[in-house]
Amino acid sequence: MQAWPGSAYPLGATYDGNGTNFALFSEGAERVELCLFGDRGKETRVPLVDVDAFVWHTYLPNVGPGQRYGYRVHGPHDPSHGLRFNPNKLLLDPYAKAVEGQVKWNQSVYGYNFGQPGSRNDDDSASSMMKGVVVNPFFDWAGDRQPKTPYSETLIYEAHVKGLTKLHPAIPEEIRGTYSAIAHPAIIEHLKKLGVTAIELMPVHQFVNDATLQEKGLSNYWGYNTVSFLAPQNTYSATGDRGQQVQEFKGMVRALHTAGIEVILDVVYNHTAEGNHLGPTLSMRGIDNAAYYRLERKDKRYYTDYTGTGNSLNVGNPHALQLIMDSLRYWVLEMHVDGFRFDLASALAREFYDVDRLAAFFELVQQDPVVSQVKLIAEPWDVGPGGYQVGNFPPQWTEWNGKYRDTVRDFWRGEPQALGEFASRLTGSADLYEHSGRRPVASVNFVTAHDGFTLRDLVSYNEKHNEANGEDNNDGESHNRSWNGGVEGPTDDVDVLTLRARQQRNFIATMMLSQGVPMLSHGDELGRTQVGNNNGYAQDSEITWVDWEAADVPLIEFTAALARLRREHPTFRRQRFFNGRPVRREAGSPVPDIVWGRPDGSQMQPDDWDSGFGRAISVFLNGDGIRERDRRGHPIDDLHFIILFNAGDEPIDILIPEVDFSPTWEPIVDTAGKQADGDPIEPGMTVTVDAKALVVLREYVAPEVEADHSVAASIAAITPASDELPGAAPKSEVPR
Repeated sequence: MQAWPGSAYPLGATYDGNGTNFALFSEGAERVELCLFGDRGKETRVPLVDVDAFVWHTYLPNVGPGQRYGYRVHGPHDPSHGLRFNPNKLLLDPYAKAVEGQVKWNQSVYGYNFGQPGSRNDDDSASSMMKGVVVNPFFDWAGDRQPKTPYSETLIYEAHVKGLTKLHPAIPEEIRGTYSAIAHPAIIEHLKKLGVTAIELMPVHQFVNDATLQEKGLSNYWGYNTVSFLAPQNTYSATGDRGQQVQEFKGMVRALHTAGIEVILDVVYNHTAEGNHLGPTLSMRGIDNAAYYRLERKDKRYYTDYTGTGNSLNVGNPHALQLIMDSLRYWVLEMHVDGFRFDLASALAREFYDVDRLAAFFELVQQDPVVSQVKLIAEPWDVGPGGYQVGNFPPQWTEWNGKYRDTVRDFWRGEPQALGEFASRLTGSADLYEHSGRRPVASVNFVTAHDGFTLRDLVSYNEKHNEANGEDNNDGESHNRSWNGGVEGPTDDVDVLTLRARQQRNFIATMMLSQGVPMLSHGDELGRTQVGNNNGYAQDSEITWVDWEAADVPLIEFTAALARLRREHPTFRRQRFFNGRPVRREAGSPVPDIVWGRPDGSQMQPDDWDSGFGRAISVFLNGDGIRERDRRGHPIDDLHFIILFNAGDEPIDILIPEVDFSPTWEPIVDTAGKQADGDPIEPGMTVTVDAKALVVLREYVAPEVEADHSVAASIAAITPASDELPGAAPKSEVPR
C-alpha cells in the first residue's frame, strides 16, 4: 500500500479523481492508524506519520470511491482525566461522507466490561462497527438552482423520510421510505397542492439505532442520535450504502428544487450517539474525548448533559466548532440544502455554562459567507438550567415559537387566558422578537410537530397513550393542552366527530392566517393519527407512518385553500409588525392597520385585554399599502379582512360595526361550514359564529362584467354612430 504525505485540510476522506486524502484531528493521540477494509472484511492498517496542528494525514493513490475505512487511535487511557484512547476500538471518522452498515451491539463496542464501569475492555470492535466510505464528489446538478423563497412566502412541511412515504400506494414498494420516494412525483404533487415551499426533513445525518430500544423490539425511528454529521442516513437509501446514498440524496434535492421546494434539514449538533460514560466507543470518544465532549470539571469520567441524552458537544472547543461549521457548509455547498433547523439549539449557546446569545457558535454563523445566507431555525430550548430561550436568539435566526403552540392550543380548547396573549401570537409575537430588530417571520408558528400529539390526536385525546413504547406510559409529555371533545379516543358519536373535524380546521386556519412562518407536521392535513401516542420516537411502524389510504380528503382541500388564501393575500404575511393600538380612535383619523373588536361591535379597550373577557374576539386587518411596492415602485393595496373567533361553547352573534373603514363583506371561510360563500354582509349586520368556530370575511369586490367578445360586439365597437357618419349634420343641426 503506497502512502504519500497528504494534506491537513480538508478533514475527512477526500477523493480527487486519482486518489484519496485522509485527515483526522486528534490532539491527545500518540499514534493513529488508518484501517482499510476489503469486500470480504480483510483489514489493512496504514500508519499516519504526518501531523500538522494535531491533524494526522496521508494520501493514498489509487484508493477511490466505495473504499471502506475507519481509524485506530493510540494514546493514554485515563477516564478520570477525560482520556479514553483504545486502539482496539475501530472508530468512525467524524467527517465520513457516507457510512456503510450498522453497529452490531455487543461487548466489543464498549470501552469497559459490562458491570464494571471503571474497567478497560480490549475486545476488537472492527467486525461490529459501521465503516466510513470514500465517496465520489462528482454529480450532475443539471443547472440546479436553489429556490431562495423569502420567509414571508414560506410554508414549511415537517416530514420524516420513511414515515411520509412508507405507505404511499402510488410509490413503488422498492423505494418507499427512501430519498427516492421523497422525490417521487406523488409526494411532490401533494406538497405543491398544499402550497408547501420548504420540506423540513427530520434527521438524515447518519444516526445509530440504540441497543436498549432494539432489545425491546423498537428502534430510534426519529433519528435524533447522530454519529456522523456529514453522511446521509444509509437506511434511507434505495440504491445502496457504499456511497450511493449520497448520489440519491442529491437527486432528491435536485427534484425538489425543480418543483420550487426548498430542503431544510433538522440537525442534531448538541450531542452524539455515544451517550454518557456507560455508552459505546464509536467515534469521537476514542478520537479525542476531551476535545469533542463537555466533561464535568470535578471528575472528567462523567459528561455534562444539557440534552437529556447523556452528553453535550463541547462547543467551547474550536475543533468541535469547526466540525459543526464544516458540516453546515458541506450540506449547503455540496448537497445544495437550503437551511437548517437546530435541535435543542440552546445547548449550542453554552460556550461556558449559561446560554449566551453572543457565543462563538453564533459569531461563526454570523460571519460565515455560506451558512449565514440560508434559513436558520432554532429549537430555542434545551433541558439545562435557563434553557428556555424563546425570543432570545440573534437577529439572523428564526425560532420554533413554543409560546404560539401553547397559546393557540389553550384558546381553542377554551382554557381561560388573557386575550392579549392570543392577540400577540396571532400577530407575529412582537413581544418576543421586535426588541432585537427582527420581523414577524422570526416566528415559526406551529400547533403540532413530530414531538407530541398529531393534530387529529390533539382533538381526540385528553391523555397520552404510549403503552407501545414499553415504558409503562411514563414517557412523553403529560401536559398536552389537548381536548378530546367529550370522548377519549375513537368514537362513533357524530356530534363529537363533527366537533373534532371543526377543531382541526380551526387550528389549521389560525396558523395559516397568523403573521409569521407557518409549519405543518406531515399528515396533519389528512387526519393522521398515532392512536394517542405522543412520543413516537421509537415506533418505526404503522403507528407513525402516514396512512394515505385513510386520508381525510376534505381536510386536505381545506388546508390547500387556506394556504392559497395566505399566498394570494400579503395581508396575512406582513413583513413588519402592526403598529395599531387597541385604543379609542377619533373620527376622521387614519384607519389603523389592525383593529380588535368585541362581539358588540365596539373596539377592544386596554382594560379588556387582561380581564379574561370572553372567548370571542374579532380582528380587522387593513390591506391598504400592504405590499410595499410594485415593479414601478408604486404602493399596491391588498383587500381588507375581518377574522371572527369564537372559542366558546355556544354560538355568538358578532356585530359588524358601521364605521368608515367597513365596506361590504363576503364570508370566504367558516370552519363550521355554514357561512362560506354566503350573501354579502353589510355594516351593521351581525354574523353568527358557531361554537368553536372561525369565520373570515373579505372586503367584497363586485365581479367584473365580462367583456362581450362576439363578432357583433366587435363590429359595433368600430362602427361610428349614425350622426358621426361622413356628411352627417352636427348634432346641434339635426332637425327635431
